Amino acid sequence: MSIAMNKTSRFDWGGLFYRLSLHPQMIIGNVIVAIVLCVMIFAPWIAPYEPTKLDILNRLAAPSAKHWFGTDQIGRDIFSRVVYGSRISVSVGLGVVLLAMPIGAVVGAFSGLAGGKVDTAIMRVMDVMLSFPAFVMAIALAAALGPSLTNAMFAIAVLRIPFYVRLARGQALSLRERSYVKAAETFGSSRIRTVCRHIVPNALAPVLVQAMLDIGAAILTASALSFIGLGAQEPAAEWGAMVATGRNFLLDQWWFPTFPGLAILITAIGFNLFGDGLREMTDPRMQGR
Repeated sequence: MSIAMNKTSRFDWGGLFYRLSLHPQMIIGNVIVAIVLCVMIFAPWIAPYEPTKLDILNRLAAPSAKHWFGTDQIGRDIFSRVVYGSRISVSVGLGVVLLAMPIGAVVGAFSGLAGGKVDTAIMRVMDVMLSFPAFVMAIALAAALGPSLTNAMFAIAVLRIPFYVRLARGQALSLRERSYVKAAETFGSSRIRTVCRHIVPNALAPVLVQAMLDIGAAILTASALSFIGLGAQEPAAEWGAMVATGRNFLLDQWWFPTFPGLAILITAIGFNLFGDGLREMTDPRMQGR
């Protein structure tokens, strides 16, 4: 009996690899995300120099064996700054999702379960927020809060909340008719308890897919805010700020803005591919395509 139980409880790795083989973009995304996360974790061991170490005698040096990505206008090693910049840029993307996802999921699930005037009021507020161009709103919020990476992250998170609200509301409208939700309400469960105990956990799959896609979008938006001076400030090794500084040297020292820009591009593509593959794996309507 115990042998049979062990066999049945063993994880089906073969089935997982087969499903992954049907979605090659997810494999590519997984590899990119895994590399980026490893770079984040092992940055002190990967980077040959401190990201803020100056070497004026080697300012704007071209890529070489000593400085793989060259140096910037005050002699800092660009490779080291790109490596350490992964910690900042990816942490912003993760922070945006960790702020926006739980708030949006709970508010959206509560709105769908409550219905009536409560649902109408919440959704009208979300519609107003979505009616403005997202990046323009991010600029306005970040400028109002003051130029810093934390404020930029908060501004982006606020703008992503309506997407989670609408997604969770749609799931709640479907789930509220299920028998276990009706039973919970019959036995006196409050709406908040029903939302947190029954609606949100069962609506989590599409919300997590959206979260994976949002990490890449948040990295791009945070880099754009840093590029215009509303995000990370010197001497922080943030990719968008590095591109902003390096754009003035693009014609003569191409390596200065190019390598941070490539880091933004590859990381965003990796998270987007991972999210797209996860969506296809979890959406029955997309199976077999």
